[in-house]
Amino acid sequence: MEGPAAGGQHPANEVLAELRTAGRPLRIAEIAEGLGVHPNTVRFHLGGLIQRGQVARVEAPPSGPGRPAQLFRAVPGMDPGGPRHYRLLAEVLLADLAAHPGAAAWAADAGRAWGTQLGAERTQPEEPVQRLVELMADLGFAPEQPADSEQIALRHCPFLELAQQHPAVVCQVHLGMAQGVLAAWQAPITAERLVPFAEPDRCVVQLAPAG
Repeated sequence: MEGPAAGGQHPANEVLAELRTAGRPLRIAEIAEGLGVHPNTVRFHLGGLIQRGQVARVEAPPSGPGRPAQLFRAVPGMDPGGPRHYRLLAEVLLADLAAHPGAAAWAADAGRAWGTQLGAERTQPEEPVQRLVELMADLGFAPEQPADSEQIALRHCPFLELAQQHPAVVCQVHLGMAQGVLAAWQAPITAERLVPFAEPDRCVVQLAPAG
């Protein structure tokens, strides 16, 4: 039981299945006997299952002198180790949102709320545009701003495929985020416009005086 079983099930999942099938706490020796493996193998996989919150230790009721035996039971709940498909969820929600009138305005509002939160979490800087560039770098946008430029070039989009499908929604979230951050810092400048894919290798945030 060192690798995937013949049926494709991971050995740790076999241990978990044995506990679930039993419907009661089991000793390591009982699990090993049920699976036909060495107790050390069971002990190894139990460690990982306990760390993931899928199995819990319980103590057997005292039955005489000495330390009570340790038992193990399956913890009810969904498997936290399964695959995630967050991008698929985002695609479904974006496709529906993009079909509604006013989707771009809603997206910008959502972005501003996000940006306001990001700005409030950080100390008001002396150079808000430079700090915005640093923040966008932390978020994965690979921003560049030449000296004395009124633009910020974004060389990377952390939501590239989604932005290509629905730029009117995704890019408005980014614009609103920049606006919200600068407003939270009471900056004298704001993000006036975001031009999606202004060039093949960049999007552009255009800055302007606030107010």
